[in-house]
Amino acid sequence: MKVISGNSNPILAQNIASELGMELTNVLIRRFSDNEIFVEVLDNVRGEDVFVIQSTSYPANDNLMELLITVDALRRSSARRITAVIPYFGYARQDRKTTPRTPISAKLVANLLTVAGCSRILTLDLHAGQIQGFFDIPLDNLIASPVFVQHIQQQYKDNNIMIVSPDIGGVLRSRLLAEKLQVDLAIVDKRREKAGVSEVMNIIGDVKGKNCIMVDDIIDTAGTICNAAQAIMNKGALSVSAYVSHGVLSGPAVERIEASPLNKVILTNSILPTEPMKKVKKIEHLDLSPLLAKAITHISQEKSVSCLFK
Repeated sequence: MKVISGNSNPILAQNIASELGMELTNVLIRRFSDNEIFVEVLDNVRGEDVFVIQSTSYPANDNLMELLITVDALRRSSARRITAVIPYFGYARQDRKTTPRTPISAKLVANLLTVAGCSRILTLDLHAGQIQGFFDIPLDNLIASPVFVQHIQQQYKDNNIMIVSPDIGGVLRSRLLAEKLQVDLAIVDKRREKAGVSEVMNIIGDVKGKNCIMVDDIIDTAGTICNAAQAIMNKGALSVSAYVSHGVLSGPAVERIEASPLNKVILTNSILPTEPMKKVKKIEHLDLSPLLAKAITHISQEKSVSCLFK
């Protein structure tokens, strides 16, 4: 087995390699003067089971292209099997046609990865479960909830908590976490009565006197989650925190979180934290490397991955 790191999240890749008790495979990734990407695998990978660790986070296009070129280099180097380990799968929010004459970019990325030479995909908390059907190769979609459950149980020992879905679309994800923790579930119902009128947020469930924990897969500009946090506090909650799988945090997201009533925002390290993120005390990161290392080991040894969902 060989493990290769791209440039999107080298710290996570190194942590995974350490969990596996091995060194990262030597690979040279550089740019030509016009910014074209060049990849050279410096170690022999003929007949090897190779795992390429690369999130397609910002800059999404560069990181995606780097992953495709690395996979192509491995395929032409006679690797036996190539697994793309994509902790954060970019373009996942474009999973259907929402308006006429728009692309389904998630399907396009699936095709690109397959044609490049991927034998299988390992990812975490896809934005939409149906994206698994876009691939004609095996795909394992891990979930971050076991990591979240362990952290929540350590932080909230009095159990006076309630899980909250920040929107209708995240109810299933939130319900699964609430069932694991054996606590109640509330839902934020967000409505815009008409164009140009501010959103009205109704809380379905009694959050008064509770330590509320919102659960989501992606936090981008942080507008929805910060507004939901304010609505929850207005209903008498003791505190409100958020557990999110992928911290994209683009635009004004960091400033919004800092100014919001959110007590903590707990993210995984599927995306490499930026310097502004590190300066905000409200933002914490949980390490995914033990979970991903176990999944890689199970795949390499042809064992079941479903046990990691528990």
